[in-house]
Amino acid sequence: MSALARWFQANGYEVSGYDKTATPLTEKLTAEGIAIHYEDAVDNIPLEVRQNKAQTLVVLTPAIPKDHQEWAWLREQGYDIQKRSQVLGLLTQGRPTIAVAGTHGKTTTSSMVAHLLHHAGVPCAAFLGGISVNLGSNLLLPSEPIKNEELKIKNSPASSEGLAADSEQPTTNNQQLATNIPVVVEADEYDRSFLTLFPTVAIVTSTDADHLDIYGHKEALVESFRQFVSQIQPGGTLIINHTADPSVAAAAPAGVRVIRYGLSPEEGPELYATDIAAQGHQFHFALHGPQGITDGLVLAVPGYHNVENMLAAACVAQLYGLSPGQLRVAVAAYKGVKRRFEFILTAGTAAAPKVYVDDYAHHPREIEAFLRSVRALYPGRRLRVIFQPHLFSRTRDFAPGFAESLSLADEVVLLDIYPARELPMPGVTSELILSQITAVEKSLQTKAEILRNAETNPDFDVLATVGAGDIDQLVPQLKNILDIRWNGAEA
Repeated sequence: MSALARWFQANGYEVSGYDKTATPLTEKLTAEGIAIHYEDAVDNIPLEVRQNKAQTLVVLTPAIPKDHQEWAWLREQGYDIQKRSQVLGLLTQGRPTIAVAGTHGKTTTSSMVAHLLHHAGVPCAAFLGGISVNLGSNLLLPSEPIKNEELKIKNSPASSEGLAADSEQPTTNNQQLATNIPVVVEADEYDRSFLTLFPTVAIVTSTDADHLDIYGHKEALVESFRQFVSQIQPGGTLIINHTADPSVAAAAPAGVRVIRYGLSPEEGPELYATDIAAQGHQFHFALHGPQGITDGLVLAVPGYHNVENMLAAACVAQLYGLSPGQLRVAVAAYKGVKRRFEFILTAGTAAAPKVYVDDYAHHPREIEAFLRSVRALYPGRRLRVIFQPHLFSRTRDFAPGFAESLSLADEVVLLDIYPARELPMPGVTSELILSQITAVEKSLQTKAEILRNAETNPDFDVLATVGAGDIDQLVPQLKNILDIRWNGAEA
């Protein structure tokens, strides 16, 4: 949502919106001139929006709860309300689109694609689902001046988690997307949002069961991926993980090139890695694919899953003409996405490191991949994981999987479930996960207790905070506590 808000503001529209809570991202948007409020009340909708219905487009995210008062009022008044995915579909219509889909890995992979192309000087735009460290944003606009085009949607949208905005005609500038500029898009399967996209190149990172509150069962989810793949443009390319349901690749239209990828040749893909080695925070590897072998690749963002993500992104970069030399330099320069295997604090020595790392993982397979990579980087070190479950429905559906993946840690601390768009479900609490965790030490704590225990119970070498809710609010406080303990100074 915030990437869309930034795009519209860059094109001269007045943008405002609602979010549930203030975050570093909303504070940045406010500093950029986007008006955001945090209390759900009709009176908080800007006056110009309430007085200019015909000149307002309301952009809605599924994160908005059904009982939201402002949304209800805007519906009753007959405002033009479109889903975020619909607007994204309109913005990419008629343009070469690189769409990255998958139940996990799509934010990192899409940011990798955008970074590789941008770093090599390929003009492109990108709408990402997370903040790229390299870009300092979730929006990439082409660096070359581009002639303004007439916008095909009539007015203007919203910011952050939610709702509305107002504008007259946009000012003339160079931020509009030319029809020949590729657009990198994170294609979200939630609520079948990605079916508004008709990509030239599509990546599918995974088709694991998720969002069963929407789909009901995995087969319905897989069917939506089949439909997404069927929308790839003639002559296009599908790059798909070897673990994806085989029926998804089979849904690609005739003439669409299908490239399967995975970490090792034993898995049978055409695109794979060899000579993978973890050295410090870096992963070294060689890429083997349809364009040949590119050795000497160094990825500074750790994790076997990130090597796999980079395989898919690098393949796209090769399709757009990057040479092996350009690829080596661009991969080495990639710094990751905020809250994706993000190193918050390091101390100690090489032999006895002290590390705090934060990650957005909120699906059992994501957590397993993350923790296995942490274990590979810090073998033998004591690992404490603080996890905040996201959504009652996801907790209900995947409690055993969460418990199994979290049990890779020496100590597990659970927060209460972050509800997001959902109301509580009877009998669904973090205890569902806690009761099945096999780690020797496990507990359910509040945020205040977590901070207090970080000060009084230092019996760990590696700390990981994990989850997609508001657990990130703990990060600066934990960083400060640990910096004092480990380094003896205020952060």
